[in-house]
Amino acid sequence: MIALSKNKAKFIKSLHIKKYRKQEQLFLVEGTKSVLELLNANYQVIMLLVSQKFWHQHQNVISSANIQEIFEVSPAQLSSVSTFKQNQDVLAVAKMPDQKKIKPAAGEWWLALDNIQDPGNLGTIIRTADWYGITNIIASMETAELYNPKVIHATMGSFIRVNIAYYELNEVIKSTPLNVFGAYLDGVNIHTYEFDEASGGIFLVGNEAKGISADLEQFVSVKLSIPRFGQAESLNAGIATAVILDNLRKYS
Repeated sequence: MIALSKNKAKFIKSLHIKKYRKQEQLFLVEGTKSVLELLNANYQVIMLLVSQKFWHQHQNVISSANIQEIFEVSPAQLSSVSTFKQNQDVLAVAKMPDQKKIKPAAGEWWLALDNIQDPGNLGTIIRTADWYGITNIIASMETAELYNPKVIHATMGSFIRVNIAYYELNEVIKSTPLNVFGAYLDGVNIHTYEFDEASGGIFLVGNEAKGISADLEQFVSVKLSIPRFGQAESLNAGIATAVILDNLRKYS
C-alpha cells in the first residue's frame, strides 16, 4: 500500500460534486458495509482508502477484488476526503457501470419514481425495493442522482442489486403492458386490495411534495390509498413505498 498524496485527496474530494462524478464516470462508496458489498460485486474499484483496522479485518476480500490502487490512511485523512465525517474505516472510488436498458415486461413488478428529489428518500426506496425483492426501478430524469453519496450511503449496499435507469417516464409507462398503481388519498384501501402477484405491475411513487404528476396520472390504472389513523398530513415517500410493497408481498 502507498500513502495518499494531496493530488489524490483533491481528486477524491472533487467527486463530492455531481459535475465531476459525471465527467469522470466515478462515484464514492463509504462505510464498511457498503464497501464490502462493493468489493464482493463485479465493480471496478479505482481507489480504495483503508484504515489499518479495515485492512487487517478484511484482507481476504480486498485481495480478491478488482482494485487499481490501495492507500492506507489515518482516520483523520479519511475524514478529510469523506462526505461523512464519521467515516473512519474505508472509502472506495468506483467506476460507474453502463446504464442497463431495462423495460417492464409481463409478470414483473417494478417501481417508477416520479421526481423523487431527496437523496435520502431515493436511497431508502432502493434499499426497501431490495428487501421486498424488487430488482428494477425506472426513474424520471428529474429524480435525484443515483450516485449522489447520500443516496449510495442510504441504500446500505442495495444499489448493487437493484437496477435503476433514468428515462422520460411518460414514454415508458404509456407503452407498458402492466397495470400501473399509484397512491392517492381517495384510492382503494391498500389493506383490502388483493394483488395478483403473477400478473406483475408498476408502482408509481410520486414527488415528496406534489405527489404523482398530472401527465402521469392518466396512465394510473389502479389508485390505492394508505389509510390514515392519526393527524399527519402525509407519509415520507420511502415509508409509503414500504407499506405498498409489504401489502403486495403479504399474498406471497
